[in-house]
Amino acid sequence: MKEFDRLVEIFERLRAPGGCPWDAQQTHQSISRCAVEEAYELVDAIDGGDLDHMREELGDVLLQVLFHSTIAKDLGEFTITDVINDLADKLIYRHPHVFGGESVSSSSEVIRNWERLKKKEEGKSGRESILDGIPESLPALLHARKIQSAASRVGFDWQDAGGAAGKVKEEADELLEALARGDAEEIIGEIGDLLFSIVNLARFAGVDPESALRRTNRKFRKRFSMIEAEAKKRGVALEEMSLQEMDELWEKAKNEPDS
Repeated sequence: MKEFDRLVEIFERLRAPGGCPWDAQQTHQSISRCAVEEAYELVDAIDGGDLDHMREELGDVLLQVLFHSTIAKDLGEFTITDVINDLADKLIYRHPHVFGGESVSSSSEVIRNWERLKKKEEGKSGRESILDGIPESLPALLHARKIQSAASRVGFDWQDAGGAAGKVKEEADELLEALARGDAEEIIGEIGDLLFSIVNLARFAGVDPESALRRTNRKFRKRFSMIEAEAKKRGVALEEMSLQEMDELWEKAKNEPDS
């Protein structure tokens, strides 16, 4: 598209001599975390239902793809055209039920075929585990969900949500026992086990644990801001209020609309 070509030309000019000094000096490593940050900002826009913000953040995510591709072109590694063609080829290869002669009967069968085809791709056939290729740098909740989903695809899973819920209770009880013993290392391990089991339960419930926790974080911030506002209105510092006073304000904030 001419719009995409225009974008590429603009960015290549930024990186070229006489362009932007900051853009020109960036490397793959120097901007590597930006892709993660922009992705999270996109998620915020989606969760907030802000379409204007979402459109802007999608542009910022696209910028990261273009940024790395332009750096790679300057280094003689690959180009944005290579990125696009590789993606197109991969989509065709992994959807033989659309672009080939295979047929599928369900989404779960599509996922199984997707994983099977991934293993056949160049550079991936040597993976020894179905968990290989899941980045350990992912946020812990997302990493847990991905490895659980991978294990589930080969049948290593609870039969239903009841089993997952029972595991949550079991891990909570074990954490309480560890707290009673006061063993710091054991407590860390049990908290991790509890979080892992909660992610599993969320997966059975069809809930993204990262989104659920972010939603609760926003709710807490909103309610706590109400406590701060009320304290300011009374001319009292939060540090000077008793826990009971703050609890009363918290309960009041909970009953406010949309809180």
